[in-house]
Amino acid sequence: MNGTFLDSRTRRATFARLEAGVFDLAVIGGGITGAGIARDAAMRGLSVALVEARDYASGTSSRSSKMIHGGLRYLAQGDVALVKEAASERQILRRIAPHLARLTPFLIPTVSMAMAAKLRAGLWTFEKLGGVPEAERHEAIGLAELRRREPLMRTDGLNGAILYPEFLTDDARLVLANIRAAQAAGAVVLNYAAAAELTGDGLVARSTLEGEALGARVRAKLVVNAAGAWVDRVRALEAGEGDTRLSLSRGIHLVLPRARVPVNATLILRAPDKRSIFAVPRGAFTYLGTTDVFHAGSDYWPAPERSDIDYLLRATEKALDIATIADGEIEALWSGVRPLIAQPGKKANEVSRKDEVWTSPGGLVSIAGGKLSAYRAMAERVVDLVVERTGAAVRACATADVPLPGGEAAPDLAGIAPVAAERLAGLYGSEATEIVADGGDVAAEARRAVTHEGAATLEDYWVRRSARAWFDHGAGLDALEPAAAAMGALLGWSAQEHADQVARCRALERDSRRLLEAAPGMEIQA
Repeated sequence: MNGTFLDSRTRRATFARLEAGVFDLAVIGGGITGAGIARDAAMRGLSVALVEARDYASGTSSRSSKMIHGGLRYLAQGDVALVKEAASERQILRRIAPHLARLTPFLIPTVSMAMAAKLRAGLWTFEKLGGVPEAERHEAIGLAELRRREPLMRTDGLNGAILYPEFLTDDARLVLANIRAAQAAGAVVLNYAAAAELTGDGLVARSTLEGEALGARVRAKLVVNAAGAWVDRVRALEAGEGDTRLSLSRGIHLVLPRARVPVNATLILRAPDKRSIFAVPRGAFTYLGTTDVFHAGSDYWPAPERSDIDYLLRATEKALDIATIADGEIEALWSGVRPLIAQPGKKANEVSRKDEVWTSPGGLVSIAGGKLSAYRAMAERVVDLVVERTGAAVRACATADVPLPGGEAAPDLAGIAPVAAERLAGLYGSEATEIVADGGDVAAEARRAVTHEGAATLEDYWVRRSARAWFDHGAGLDALEPAAAAMGALLGWSAQEHADQVARCRALERDSRRLLEAAPGMEIQA
């Protein structure tokens, strides 16, 4: 599938294609929403351009809890339509990208028969709405079975649990798969290309890579603003559109060695403020999340507060029979902001996750809100609107049926160590065999990040192509040098650029840990 090769060495030529074309649609934003829209529109036959100010999935779309779930709590809030859509979309993603929809048991402890009955009623409705197969429906378990399955669970005050299957994903890889599929269908896509101006007949894009003085005037019949947390900033490029439509909520996650928090299922734990948090097993790690508090500013790396960290640690320690978790045991942490539709008077965790679409007097279409689980359906609705506005003759939407790159078949990884095979299959799907054929190491992954996945910086590989920044021992710092060497050989980095790329990643990791106390023998630098 040569069309899915996002080769970051062709950036100059891609800017030229953006300049030369006249597109039916220009999409601003390379997160899950923009990527889904670009894929759908291009597959229907529209000519599409997509520009992203930073890297694909560099905002909210790589900082989620990495779950494709129906959202039971939204059912409790009366959001039946949202739950039905999300529940149905889980099955579609499972079909088109099975490597990015890993079925895993979720477990909710119960304190009474009444609570269990209420949960079971909700899950029954959820299963009916989402067409959940019979073999994957929920079950109730008693205390003895709960203790057998999850020996660490503190069971004082509990009477059992509800067990039901949900899906885990790699959010950044899901975005990338949609971006690559959009290009394969004919879209012109480019990261590190910010929409600096809206021109009335399109936009002006300028490179944001250091030392790259490239740009393009992109002409398009319609522009869709899918900039996530930065939607209001893009809207403000139009005169008279400077009002604020979004509320931003900060969520953080902590990654610990699984041996330290050895849970078997994804546990849904009740925090002191009655919110639910997760303890999620992933390979050799368990990650905890998430917080949900309003955040001022659409920061690229939003700074957590010490209270965020303590909230997750203390809630986990209260629910599980484990020793107090020391800061030095935290392998990694990430934080992000959620773009929510502003609803004055509500707490962050009470704000609806519904998406909304606005059209400005100048014709700019902006979309915000929504859930990762329902991205494909959300994109379909937006492209329906684009077709209506442009009057284009198009093919029917096929995004629910055509596999995403890597989703075509299960890879044959016989002979590969099980842990490594599970990681490669989860990241690359059917394309994992190509990584193995190239050596199967960090260098092979980094080379592919450049030639197939549009990676232009070491951070792109470390954080979003390989997930090593969060799910590798020592935050994947040992991978930086070999990855930089492999990428630099392809991108022509000097020795100084190689060193700078490594230093930037180390600084990001160090800065993310600045609120943590140093482990014995570890120095946290300012």
